[in-house]
Amino acid sequence: MPTSPLIRRRSLARELRRLRDTAELTSAELAARARMSRPKLSRFETAERVPSVPDLSAILAALDVTGDHWHNLIQTAKDAAERGWWESYGAAMGDRQAVYADLEHGARTVREYQLFVVPGLLQTPAYTRARAELARKQARLPDVDLDRIVEAKMMRQRMLTRPDGPQYEAVIEEVVALRPAAPPTVMREQLLHLADLAEQAGPTTVRVLPTRAQLPHHWLPRSPFSLYEYRDDPPAAAVDTETTDLVYTESREVAPYAELYQHVRNAALSPADSAALLRDAATTADRGGHP
Repeated sequence: MPTSPLIRRRSLARELRRLRDTAELTSAELAARARMSRPKLSRFETAERVPSVPDLSAILAALDVTGDHWHNLIQTAKDAAERGWWESYGAAMGDRQAVYADLEHGARTVREYQLFVVPGLLQTPAYTRARAELARKQARLPDVDLDRIVEAKMMRQRMLTRPDGPQYEAVIEEVVALRPAAPPTVMREQLLHLADLAEQAGPTTVRVLPTRAQLPHHWLPRSPFSLYEYRDDPPAAAVDTETTDLVYTESREVAPYAELYQHVRNAALSPADSAALLRDAATTADRGGHP
């Protein structure tokens, strides 16, 4: 089964810290026993770097880890060191999108909440191109071939629909459908595509959260976010901010986003009603946004 190198790296780092704490060793003490520098060990424990097999073996020997546990951790390190398919796209994929491709790789479920734009996994090629052109004008994209950028996004979508791919559900704000984020013809095509996805039975589900929807305790999301569940690793959350993406893997950090997602999902329209709203919005978009 595919695995997310990023999540495997985080899992390995978490287990190394747990083992050291259980052994009641300081990082300096463990580093000395494993015959490596303390900064080097620290980079492994913070998931900044993946230890090589010899380095990890030295750490595990210092912690008296043997048997199946030893083999499982060695395999985790090998998984964490794997190069993902997205790396071959380089600048066309971009650092931020590469994080999401990594998180999606090996996920069992992906749930996404989006406030302002169509989620990348649901974008049409024309919509992706329009948004990339805008980012380039705002000097937020390097001078990369737009065709290559679109190709990278479409490959990410294809990987989502692989035979062992995840169940995917997106809750998008109504404003995503109503506020133009691309030229009228592009918006119309995009909204109809979303409507089609909402009506189809399959691993992808699309729901629209109406502007007038009531959320418990008036708990309003402050930013887009995604949730990921894995077969052999703890769940993760990724929060999309203006300048970076924050990835959380600790349960206390993921839990609030899981709870918030359940609230927005419960308040969202059914897939069928979402499709009807999206088709109405497509008609408006076709007239340049004027009713």
